This record gives sequence, structure tokens and C-alpha cells, in this order.
Amino acid sequence: MRAYLARRVAQSLVVLLLVSLGGFSVLHLAPGGPMAIYAMSPTMSAEDAERLTRLLGLDQPLHVQYVKWAKGMVIGDWGRSYRDGRVVLEVIADRIPATVVLMLSAFAVAVLLGLATGIVSAVRQYSLFDHAMTLGAMVALSIPTFWLGLMGIYVFAELLRVLPPGNISTIGAPFSLGDRLRHLALPAATLGLVMVATWSRYTRASMLEVIGEDYIRTARAKGVADRLVVLKHALKNALLPLVTLAGLQLPLIFSGALVTETVFTWPGMGRLFVDSIGYRDYPVLMGILVFASALVVVGNLLTDLVYAAIDPRIRHA
Repeated sequence: MRAYLARRVAQSLVVLLLVSLGGFSVLHLAPGGPMAIYAMSPTMSAEDAERLTRLLGLDQPLHVQYVKWAKGMVIGDWGRSYRDGRVVLEVIADRIPATVVLMLSAFAVAVLLGLATGIVSAVRQYSLFDHAMTLGAMVALSIPTFWLGLMGIYVFAELLRVLPPGNISTIGAPFSLGDRLRHLALPAATLGLVMVATWSRYTRASMLEVIGEDYIRTARAKGVADRLVVLKHALKNALLPLVTLAGLQLPLIFSGALVTETVFTWPGMGRLFVDSIGYRDYPVLMGILVFASALVVVGNLLTDLVYAAIDPRIRHA
């Protein structure tokens, strides 16, 4: 196990290195740059622009800028935001809680609804409910996240006026858990419902494979209640593919959060990433990119470890 962990950590570091190198190159080679914003200011002279370029280190060759940034990243100095001069780590840390709350809430919505509908579809295969869930899954997979979010705002915030259209809380109001939950409902439901179809289909397929096994028929022959057969025997063994799905959906949840947070003006990392693109804030963009990449790598590693813990047949040498 230790040798396996060492290999995976080494592979993860290589992946993060390649991701950071590719991201850094793409950002700096894209048209425009941090100085393009200052160039539009009528009070910015050519001398001031040149001095600011040197101050930000943008006059150095690209490989020199990358090496300097990478050294700072390793020692915990992620640089300062071009936008307001704040430390990048502090900027990202301020947004992490909001994104974590949204991602966990959406993940809970996807898992609970997906497992429930998938199990019922498998138990009642080819029933009206099964066909309805299959059609609903195909429709859900075809709906863009931003469109679903806008429709949610239109229906629940504009027509019914039962939920707020965006933000994390009511501006100027004291902290209230109920107020926070009301603001969380639409973003979490939007991001979660997009993933429900995937969870439902995977659960249905996995359950159908298990239900036909001999030990399930034996349990039923012994008079075990169908509910116990499904939940205790079948579902436990059907969870293995779903553990892999949970790890693979980490990047999908984060990428979905980019759109969801923008639609609902949710003050998380996704909204920060979109805003930073507009300002060409390279240090913040690279910080978010590395953080998200590390999240995906760690998620995949944990998935492998949990998979081995659930299935005793799997051993990592």
C-alpha cells in the first residue's frame, strides 16, 4: 500500500506540473493581458504602463515568469492579485466556504435523488416509472446548466416569488440560517439536478446486474423481505461503480459551479474565476486552476482507496 501511495503521489505531482505549465502558457499566450485594462485609461501614460509592466514582471520571458511563479507556489507564496493587490491565498480562501457549501449541497441532491430513482427504476424495470425516469434523464442531460438556472429564477423568483433570485444572503440583513438556506435552494437544486440523471442511470444499471445474482434469489427464497433484499444485499454490492462515479464527478461539480455561481451571483470560487478572466488576473486564475486540479487528483486517489476498502478483492501493491 505504501509503495502504491508513493507512486500515486509522484504521478499526481507530475499531473499538477503539466496542468500548471499548460494553464500558464495558455493564459499568457491569449490575446490581451493585464495591461490591456490599464491601456484604456486616459490617465495612463506610456511611461506608467512600462513601469507597471516591470513591476508585475510581465516584461520577463515566459519561461522565467513560470519558474518564478512555480517557486512561489511551492513555498506557499501564490503572488498577489493584479486587481486589488491582495494575497492570492487570502482571495481564494475567502471564496472556498461558499463553493464548498454549494458543491456539497448539490452533491447531496444528486446522490439522494439519483439513488432513489435508480433503485426504483431497477426494481420496477420496464414500468411506467422506469420509462419516465429514462426519458427524464435524457432530457436532463441535454439541458444546459445556465438555462436551467435562468428558468429556476424565472419560475421561483419572478413568477412565484418564493425564493430569492441570487446571492448568498439578503444584503444588509443579519445572519439567519433560514435566509441562507433559501438563497442556497435554487443554486444547489440547479447544480444537483444536472447530475441526478447520471446517478440515476448508473444506479439502475448497477442494481440490475446485482439483482439477477444467485445470492439475491437465495435471500428471497428464504423469505427475506424485498425491502431488506434490495437495501441490505443488492444496494451494498451495487455501490462499487458508484464510488468511481463519485470521484469522477468532482471536476464536473466544480465546472458546473462556475456556471451556477455566475447565474446566481453566488460569491464562490467559480464566480471569482469568471471575474478574474475579465481582469486578466493571472495569479488568481493560476491559483484557482492549481487548487481545482489538486482537488480532482486527491478525489481520484481517495476513490481508489475507498474502492479497495469496499471490495476486499482489490489490493494495491
